[in-house]
Amino acid sequence: MPIRRTRSVTPRTRTTGSLRSPLLTLALAGAVIGGAVLLFVRFAHWAGAHPVTAVLLGLLALPVLYTLFRAMPRARELRRAARAGMAPPPAEKTITEPDPAPQLLLHAPTDARDGLTAVLPPPVPDFAALDPDGFEAAVAALCERDGCQEVEVVGGAGDLGADVLATAPDGRRVVVQCKQYGPDHKVGSQDLQRFGGTCWTVHGAQLATVVTTSEFTAPALEYAEACGIRCVDGASLTAWAEGAGPAPWGPAMVDTA
Repeated sequence: MPIRRTRSVTPRTRTTGSLRSPLLTLALAGAVIGGAVLLFVRFAHWAGAHPVTAVLLGLLALPVLYTLFRAMPRARELRRAARAGMAPPPAEKTITEPDPAPQLLLHAPTDARDGLTAVLPPPVPDFAALDPDGFEAAVAALCERDGCQEVEVVGGAGDLGADVLATAPDGRRVVVQCKQYGPDHKVGSQDLQRFGGTCWTVHGAQLATVVTTSEFTAPALEYAEACGIRCVDGASLTAWAEGAGPAPWGPAMVDTA
């Protein structure tokens, strides 16, 4: 099954519309804040004229505010919910056998098993030497080589952080962002935060991963750990391609013969 490649290009005529949206949001926020200030001033004047009634209303409002505060989700619960999306599906779910992977940039193995990394014959591609499109295609080929289905390269303008979409061997939706950086350019926490803001809500990821030819900063790794995003640096990517390391969705299968 060939890897589908799609590109979403944002027309230039939409530049004005993209600017209007933040301005409209700021205007609405300003109107809400201004209205709240006016209401507070009016209430302060009224409370000055009716102090007893104002105190009684304040006492009645305290239980309501406390109930609303208790009902708000906590940060720990939000992180737990994000990680819950990474949980594997139930054991009884039927897993269909993947189609044989085509030869695209990488040599297709003869003994690949679902969720495992198969050993590739040399040479492994030099991921840093590829152009951006070639790097995304190489990562997509790795995904398909190791059992993913419906692999699609979608990187480009307007991709909202997703470069490769696929379905893992166990049925989870995989969203991959590719960062082809030099050895001195590490993936920072802002890169992870932008990806974390779209991978779950926009792309519906059940397994989100960032693959880079470089490394990750310590804050980026901390954010990824909190949000359940899996990080594959340059060394891990090479090990994955050679069969000495795991794919993002499973353990490694190393040929010891």
